[in-house]
Amino acid sequence: MTTAQLISQIKQKKSFLCVGLDVDLDKIPAHLSNAEFPIFEFNKAIIDATHDLAVAYKPNTAFYEAQGLKGWQSLQKTIAYINENYPEIFTIADAKRGDIGNTSRMYAKAFLEDLNFDSVTVAPYMGKDSVEPFLAFEDKHTILLALTSNEGAFDFQTKDADGIELYKQVIETSKTWTNAQNLMYVVGATKAEYFAEIRKRLPDSFFLVPGIGAQGGSLAEVCKHGMNKNVGLLVASSRAIIYAGNDVDFAEKARVEALKVQQEMAQILLDR
Repeated sequence: MTTAQLISQIKQKKSFLCVGLDVDLDKIPAHLSNAEFPIFEFNKAIIDATHDLAVAYKPNTAFYEAQGLKGWQSLQKTIAYINENYPEIFTIADAKRGDIGNTSRMYAKAFLEDLNFDSVTVAPYMGKDSVEPFLAFEDKHTILLALTSNEGAFDFQTKDADGIELYKQVIETSKTWTNAQNLMYVVGATKAEYFAEIRKRLPDSFFLVPGIGAQGGSLAEVCKHGMNKNVGLLVASSRAIIYAGNDVDFAEKARVEALKVQQEMAQILLDR
């Protein structure tokens, strides 16, 4: 998916909601437990109930890898279902990969070619030769961890190094890499006070913003400081939406929560 197609979908749906499919088998409704692929059946119901409200879905691959072969098959079935039935949706493999060149090439092939995600999250710590293999894929996006939403982000990301905080160095250096136009950036919603500075450095880039909902981030604050002329935000919510209900009507309850977020987003877009 091109950036222009993503922007078009945001305008059409009046939404920049990304639903996180971080599925814990212990938390899904009991009536799904007898299915051959309960995680996939759960995802399918959530997707069918919310696809008109969301512009992106983001499975965190750890939740699938932890279930072994069945989990990986569930991930395959989920991305194939989205691509076949809702091709306008932007898909994110939240894998946080990053390694030396040959290994990164295999990670990139696995997520961007074999599974056919539109994007994958990548850790920048090992530098450009660990990231550029992902950037080589045409019309695919690499989402670089810039400033994350967790408490431990302050251990390293905001530390001063030669007069400039590390996360700023990551951003500035990444702009020099081959095919840097294919980069997006993870910026946590719980770090809203940093958004204005990051947006100055990345005026045209899309930010993937986790931390809304269960983690306590403010959508209004994120939009106030982080939005650009093309919106430039994909705001992720996982637990608050997918676990809104735990009975046979779980998908309908997920839709209710997704609609609340979409309506807030629509109002923000109207008031711009």
